Amino acid sequence: MQSQNPMIADFVKLANSAAGTFAGMTREARESARERLKEAMGGMDFVSREEFDAVKAMAAKARDENDALAERIAALEAKHAKS
Repeated sequence: MQSQNPMIADFVKLANSAAGTFAGMTREARESARERLKEAMGGMDFVSREEFDAVKAMAAKARDENDALAERIAALEAKHAKS
């Protein structure tokens, strides 16, 4: 059953318009905040996960090679000390 009162109909239209406007403002504020965060984070010097993993693997390989060379030097020094 619908009301025939034009004042109530106008109030309902106003409430619907306000709700739509509020939803639009919320969406716009969220997008604006997201854009500001992207701009702020973009100015910082971060590395990607892939770059970090690549450098981590290179460091592990260098450590292993360093350990192997240290063992070779120790063996050569021991051999040299005997002669």
